[in-house]
Amino acid sequence: MESDGTHDPRGTRATPVPRPSAPPPPLPAAPPPGSGGPPPAPHGAPPASYAGPAGPHEKPAVPPAPGYAPATGPTLRDWLHTPRRTDGPGTWTYGHRPRPAVAPELTPVRQLAVGAVISLAATLLLWSLVSNGYLGSFWIWPLLVLTPDSWPGTVTGNNALHIYNIFLLLLMAAVFGRLGRWPELLRRVFGRRPAPRGEEAPAEAAPPPEQDLAEWPELRAAGQGEIAGRLAAEVREGRMNDVDFTRIRRAWSSVRVDPGRLGAFAEAVRRDGAAACVHPSGGRDLPVRAARHDLLARQVRLGTVQDGERNPYARRGTGLALDPGLLGTSLLAVGPPGAGKTHALVRPVVESLALQALAGQAAVVAVCAAGTQLGPDAAYDVVVKLGDPRSDYDLDLYGGTADPDEAAALLAEGLVGDLADTDSRRAATALAQLLGPFLAAYGRLPGVPELRELLDGTPEAVQALGAELDAGGHRAMRRELDARERQSAAPGDPGRALADRVALLDRPAFSGFFDTTGGTRLFSLRTLEHPLRVRIDLPERGHGEASRMLARLVLAQFTANAAVRTDHSLFACLVLDDATRTLTAETVRGVQRLRSVNAGAVLTLRTLDDVPEALHTALLGAVGCRMAFAGITTWDGKRFAEAWGTEWVETKVVTQRTVFADQPLTRAIHSFRKLVTGKAVTTDAVTVRQVERERWSASDLAHTVPAGHAVLSLRTVGGDHAPPLLVDLRG
Repeated sequence: MESDGTHDPRGTRATPVPRPSAPPPPLPAAPPPGSGGPPPAPHGAPPASYAGPAGPHEKPAVPPAPGYAPATGPTLRDWLHTPRRTDGPGTWTYGHRPRPAVAPELTPVRQLAVGAVISLAATLLLWSLVSNGYLGSFWIWPLLVLTPDSWPGTVTGNNALHIYNIFLLLLMAAVFGRLGRWPELLRRVFGRRPAPRGEEAPAEAAPPPEQDLAEWPELRAAGQGEIAGRLAAEVREGRMNDVDFTRIRRAWSSVRVDPGRLGAFAEAVRRDGAAACVHPSGGRDLPVRAARHDLLARQVRLGTVQDGERNPYARRGTGLALDPGLLGTSLLAVGPPGAGKTHALVRPVVESLALQALAGQAAVVAVCAAGTQLGPDAAYDVVVKLGDPRSDYDLDLYGGTADPDEAAALLAEGLVGDLADTDSRRAATALAQLLGPFLAAYGRLPGVPELRELLDGTPEAVQALGAELDAGGHRAMRRELDARERQSAAPGDPGRALADRVALLDRPAFSGFFDTTGGTRLFSLRTLEHPLRVRIDLPERGHGEASRMLARLVLAQFTANAAVRTDHSLFACLVLDDATRTLTAETVRGVQRLRSVNAGAVLTLRTLDDVPEALHTALLGAVGCRMAFAGITTWDGKRFAEAWGTEWVETKVVTQRTVFADQPLTRAIHSFRKLVTGKAVTTDAVTVRQVERERWSASDLAHTVPAGHAVLSLRTVGGDHAPPLLVDLRG
């Protein structure tokens, strides 16, 4: 990957031959493959080293594995031909069958059975009357007209009469059967089963060549028939997978932005086929997929919308999926431990974004506790294991910036942003009064031990820094250092709180980490310009406070760096597996701004009480997608209920009134009925009216959501939204 070379993740894994997987076998043995889809129109050309082989530093493409044979099951070509339709935000579009907006009115089976019995009785009665001659002989006149005069009384005539009687019986049965709705009753009770709601449709017939994605119509329309033919052959022969398809289409979109790359793109396709324009890591797939993905729609399937009254009829039984259009508004998930937040939400989302990163469409940073099951290390380009001496990468404490003021603002937010009695702006000023002089004196920002000594006001450290400034003639920076010394003695100075927080990182477990001398391979969130897959493991066990502080720092750095990217064509997403005590007023505002820069965040909490109460309303308003898992408390449910608001619903109120008869016979009948049933004769008065009620009440969220389910509301970057849906996450 090309960059300024300062904070690029060096030594990223480049496995020599990735697993060029064909579409996986049919369900349920394995999920179907995702297929590549056209990326959104880029706002700027992606890095040359990725979009095509024009860049001088591009790694050579990886050829397909020799002797590779595609797996059994649907081919990529068939999968590409599967239709994709939607019923609104979050619909799993692959093979989806749209449903009507409202439920059709179905006659009760009991009523159908009564009508069928009555029509059958009418058929038998009429046939008995006709066949026994009670209605005369007029009914056989069509037979007499159509047969010779010599037939009556003969064997042939009798046979014709029997056939005519059978035909007449079938005609009566057809007429009365239609009146009695026999076919509908048979279908409802014994007949063929309707297709399950939301069941995926099989692949349709191949579209015409000019619309067949497997034939690369965009390239043919641009006059690149030779390249299109080579890629179409790769699809037919099973050497291309869904990631390859998506990646090459992404590369072609960059060629349309910058036609100067056409020659290099064409040469890469001729030379490498399906492996052209490969990701800098050399990966063409993940080692394992735990969820169902559709790269053509950039979706990952989470579960199925429950087929119940709480969900709109059109969405019942349909698949529920997430994509960058939804994640771009950010997602907040709340649920108790064991509710399935990591297994059912975080891992599928991270896996989907990692596949999109291999296709050049996204960059993902996942932050989790060490040991969290978010896939093997081989599924990531960079794995930062803070506190683990075996970690190949280190974390840049200052976010990759060389501006001391910017570094101070981000670091202050991470260190003391959660302290109610410490002003982050004053803390940033105090840090800037140290970072600026240190950078001027030594040409780098301080490491953790050096920063701790300066914040503590250690005389030797302060004097040494002052001497370096004097020797270098940095008079302005010397005044900054002197101001810090004076302010450190003032009441309420944030220096002490900063020093206490920095001391959490100045521990033996973090020895060698956060190095600023160039001795380690630093990962910086400045690299969001590139399609990276990053996982940051935090040492929750034994260093919980430091882990929370580091997670808060990563969140602050992400929101700041995502906003200043020059190329917004890549979707950047931060996934915090546990956002406890990481959210501050400033980071909440930063999360809200992400949707305008093609970025988003996925945040999970055990309870909203893990966030300062003053931020509850702001946080729920900052995210577009809200998810409440089974088992949340009524206090959390109340916040979600307020965020989801109310809706107008039609209610029916049935009032029973006792019937008083005036006639003696009627009174006797009513008395006998009351004696038999034990209930007085009543009539029902039905009142229908529109009322406003909560979509989901706090009590419903706390007590009626089944285990393995969640209630999820969705909103897209474009403004479309879906009401809260009860989703089954177990399959």
